[in-house]
This record gives sequence, structure tokens and C-alpha cells, in this order.
Amino acid sequence: MATELDIKQKRLNDFLDRHQLDGVLLQNRNNFAWITCGKDNRIPNNSPQGVTAILATRTERVCLANTIEAPRMIQEELAGTGINTVSFPWWDKNIGARIVNEVIAGRKIAADFDSLDLGLPHLPADFAELRWSLTVEEIARYRDGGQRTACAIESACRAIKPGDTEHDIAALLDEHIHRSRCNPVVTLVSADDRVTKFRHPIPTANKVHRYAMLVTCAEYQGLISCCTRFIHFGPLSDELKAKQQTIAHIDTAVNLATRPGETFGKIFSVLQKAYADHGQADQWQNHHQGGSTGYAGREAFATPESAVTVRPNQAFAWNPSIVGAKCEDTVLVTPTGHDIITKCTDKWPTVTGTWNGKSLLRPAILER
Repeated sequence: MATELDIKQKRLNDFLDRHQLDGVLLQNRNNFAWITCGKDNRIPNNSPQGVTAILATRTERVCLANTIEAPRMIQEELAGTGINTVSFPWWDKNIGARIVNEVIAGRKIAADFDSLDLGLPHLPADFAELRWSLTVEEIARYRDGGQRTACAIESACRAIKPGDTEHDIAALLDEHIHRSRCNPVVTLVSADDRVTKFRHPIPTANKVHRYAMLVTCAEYQGLISCCTRFIHFGPLSDELKAKQQTIAHIDTAVNLATRPGETFGKIFSVLQKAYADHGQADQWQNHHQGGSTGYAGREAFATPESAVTVRPNQAFAWNPSIVGAKCEDTVLVTPTGHDIITKCTDKWPTVTGTWNGKSLLRPAILER
């Protein structure tokens, strides 16, 4: 059976042949994680680029790192991978460029980020598609990271107290994500009236009294799990229960309609119909509805006209929403079914969403 590295090397070789390249220089965090099977080259969390790069050809993978980063790459991150590291002075860009050019040795190399201004051609955009269909090893890591994420966001919800600010809640959420050995790349929090006002609520000093929404995109070994949960202090109103049930049905429809070979546009039409069937016809216009995920929070966003097709063993994070309610989990789509990798633990309440006679358990609102 082909290993993860074997599969990725074949995809890379086909890509190089298609674009008449000798290799690629990968410094973007998602591409670095993909080519190294889950390793990490980040320092700042707010940059898509890491601080080291991998030169990948048909026959070799070499890490290019300055003298600050090289020791960690050698001793920790890339130990045991068979990837050698070439270092250059952090303080002299010209020497760095000379050393890297010596490694490239005149070969035709495309780069996703040319940090040393080598004049390399930009990496063709379709390289990202090499990441979309996950290998057996990646799926195992993703399931691990997804459950870490689900447990972390649930634990954070149970730690919230009335009167906590959204900043307090965000700190709790990020703490639990970090304790789970994941990296929070997106943290959104809204409380009470902000839940109904904004679909992308960054945390503020607003205090929670009754109702809060927590959203995380948590990275584990390069793969990002997207997840939303709600908490309510005191009994839920019938109106809020009905809203969460409605969004569970809509979310079930879009997830079950996501099958290998289907276009995003066709799936989107199912989503639009589900909104309309539940009396929420225009609500999809107020927020993007998600799409495929994996080594990026969204590898490709779904739109009504998108001709992008679903790949086997591809991850999706749909996030339909209506005023005051939303549903979002990370779901692996396989040729035989759907695997919710951020599924609720047995301590979290659920509701049943239905579509075309089929059903999925979806997150309910936690009452405390």
C-alpha cells in the first residue's frame, strides 16, 4: 500500500510535469505542512507564510532556513523525516540568496513565496488542489485533531460564567484549544444581542448574560478543524429551540448533498432550497456558507455558480446560519458516507436534522 509520502510525491511529480517545472519552493504554512506530512514552520500566527521553506523536487526535499530557525527544524520539527536542512545567516539577505541559489542550481523552481527575492516564478494556483483529497494517514491525524477541537470548545463553553466578557470567553476558548495541543487560527465570540447582529463577531468587551456563540478554527498538524457551539444560561425559549432545529435541518441537507463528483454549485442549489423550504429563503445571502477545508480554513468557498467538484476523502466545513442560530462542524466526505470529525461528545446535547428521509445528529444549544 502506498504511503502518504508516496502519494504526495506522485501528485507532485504529475504537477511538475504538467507545468514543466523541476521543483517547487514551499513557504506558505499550509503547503509546508502538506509536503512534510504535518510539520510546522510558523512563528507569527497572523501570517500565511512560515519562516522556513521546503524545496521539493522529483528526487529530494530540502529545508531552507536561516540560522535562527535551522536548529529547531533539525532537532525537533524535521527530525526523522529524512529532510536535510540548509541554513544561511539571518542578518544578510544577499548571502542567503546566494546559498539558496546554489541549492536550486539553475533548476526551474516555482515558489509560493519568494522571501529572498530570487525572481522565481509564482507557484501555479492549481497546486492547492494537490492537498484536497486526503490520504489514510492524514485522515487519522484529522480525526484526532477534530476530536481535540470538539472537546476543547465544549470544555470552554462549560467554563463560561454570566458576566464574562467576550474577551474572557475568547481567552477561555483559546486556552482550551492550546491545552488540546491545537493552534487557534480563528476565534470568534458573540454574546446576547451580538449573536443576532453579526455573522463574523470578533470578541469585544460585551458581557454575556444569557446566550453566547463560540467559533474556532483549530489547526492540528497542519489540518484545520472548524466548529461552532452555543451556550444558554437558563431554559431555552421555544423560538430559539425552533431556530436551532431549523438550522440543523438545513445543515443536514447541505452535508448529505456533498458527495464525490458533485459540483459546489449543485450542492449550493440544495442548500438554497433547504433555506426556502424552512421559511428562510434569503438568509444564505447574509454569510458565506462554507465549503471545503483541510490545510486552509476554507480551501474553496462554495458559490451558486461554482464548477469545483467534490473529491473523494475531502473535508468540508459548511456553516449555514439564520438570525440567532448557526451550525458548523468539519465533515469528511468519503465514497461511502460522511464522518463528522468534530462531532459532539456524549456530554453535549444534540438535535436530529433530516433531509430526504436521511438524518444526522447536529449540535443543540447547551443549557446551563
